[in-house]
Amino acid sequence: MLKKRWTLKEQADEKLVLALADSLNISNILSNLLIKRNITNFYEAKAFFRPTIEMLHDPFLMDGMEAASKRVIKAITGNERICVYGDYDVDGTCSAALMTLFLAELGANVTTYIPNRITEGYGISNTSIDSLEADGVNLIISVDCGITAVEEVAHANSKGIDTIICDHHKPKEVIPDAVAVLDALKPGCDYPFKYLSGAGVAFKLARAVGDRIGRIDMALKYLDLVALAGAADIVPLVDENRVLVKKGLDQINNNPRPGLAALMRSARMEPGNLSAGQIVFTVAPRINAVGRLGDAKRAVELFMTSDHNEAKGLAEILESENFERRKIDESTYSDALAVAQEVVDFDNDPGIVLHGDNWHPGVIGIVASRLVEKYYRPSVMLTTIDGVAKGSARSIVGFNIYKALHRCEDLLLQFGGHEAAAGLALEIKNVPEFRKRFNEILRETLSEDDILPEVNIDTKISLSEITPKFVRILDQFAPFGPGNMRPVFMAEDVEVIYNPRIVGTNHLVTCVKQNANDKIFDVIGFNLGAFAEEIDKDKNLVDIVFTIEKIVKEGKTYPQLRLKDIRIKSKF
Repeated sequence: MLKKRWTLKEQADEKLVLALADSLNISNILSNLLIKRNITNFYEAKAFFRPTIEMLHDPFLMDGMEAASKRVIKAITGNERICVYGDYDVDGTCSAALMTLFLAELGANVTTYIPNRITEGYGISNTSIDSLEADGVNLIISVDCGITAVEEVAHANSKGIDTIICDHHKPKEVIPDAVAVLDALKPGCDYPFKYLSGAGVAFKLARAVGDRIGRIDMALKYLDLVALAGAADIVPLVDENRVLVKKGLDQINNNPRPGLAALMRSARMEPGNLSAGQIVFTVAPRINAVGRLGDAKRAVELFMTSDHNEAKGLAEILESENFERRKIDESTYSDALAVAQEVVDFDNDPGIVLHGDNWHPGVIGIVASRLVEKYYRPSVMLTTIDGVAKGSARSIVGFNIYKALHRCEDLLLQFGGHEAAAGLALEIKNVPEFRKRFNEILRETLSEDDILPEVNIDTKISLSEITPKFVRILDQFAPFGPGNMRPVFMAEDVEVIYNPRIVGTNHLVTCVKQNANDKIFDVIGFNLGAFAEEIDKDKNLVDIVFTIEKIVKEGKTYPQLRLKDIRIKSKF
């Protein structure tokens, strides 16, 4: 098991903590957590705990929105053929469904296009534009893609097809010559929030069009799709995103559209308590699976259908594809571990670069992430497509994998991505040299501490402080995600009630308390089974790092401590 570094975050100013705790009638620990989120007074706390639609920014603050909304209305009133052009992941399919449903409700002549991940790849292509021309399309609205499609938009222009781009990715130096480019990261755009999901940008365009026709709230019915996309795309859950995801989750839990209800049932989940975390780990993989292995348009159809029987059938397809994806994932991961033992010098190589001729391109990104989780080293997985090594790279905290690939660009045919994840292609003959260069860059950049996983601890806590009121208020910090992570606590000198046992594949379970008369808490540590043999309740105390979540037993809800790491100490 990987050893981890524990880092206790700097605590907020004590006077500020006491003042906020007093004004809100909450514990000092909760006050400290709020201040670390830049919430320092009653009114900021009210906005945090009770976000409202009125807190959303005016869509017309986004550069290009005036032109985009006018062009959409012109297309609708002129019965022009509109194509909503999406992407094959959760954000892309949610964005496409949102925009298509919205335009169809306004009576638009609209179709949807999702590229095939394996045969077409990401984004707008000239081939797809040619097929859309043959379909009589006059206007393309790209969602969750298009910001780098300079040549493709020029090709569309040459065909007499207008383009509106709704994207949230970082643009390159040249911006496509579209009718309008909606992207808060675009130079010269003064939109006050820069981290919307692709579906968030599509929602903004829908709001603006609705505003022009006196129906600004018309788009609110699609907040469930914005929430699904925002959670799955791991955007920061602050500012507008917090409002959008929180309100959208309320819709999903209170009145889910048929497709989402069917998808949750197929995943053995019931609407009512779906969290952002459950979207990431349970719902999103099922949506992504159809894009990884086949046609992602089936996910769009699932979101758009109002027919419960059709929804059930489509959800079953997603479930089946996800089952197949997991089998391929496990097989590829097993192969990757074997190849790693052959080609990686684990004593000297801080990175992992693996190549297999027959690995499925739809799962190598997942497997790269699993390698990072197992070895905590930046990892690159490559497969052979059309005689070229193509693949995915995943990083660790503090290492910019995009910059590393940039330093290797003389060996690469193409690459793109960001600090944490990237895609790349290179000649197969260059793989050994790339592996060597990649590891040289890592050795220059990373220290020994950098390759130890870090557990960031928000605050220390005594288990006696975890009261029903504490848990109830902590729940209201949700939705959790980047920018508003679930708080991580540390409790010291904890007593184990019974010797831990292992459940499932490798999960540790036990019960703990801190003092003789304290309440006893259920504990689970996912993938921490290795500790089970090391802990003896009669000989050991433990320091634990954990989050607080809820479980339901016999119809009642209880707090459960979800372990992130353990340190074993002697009682004597």
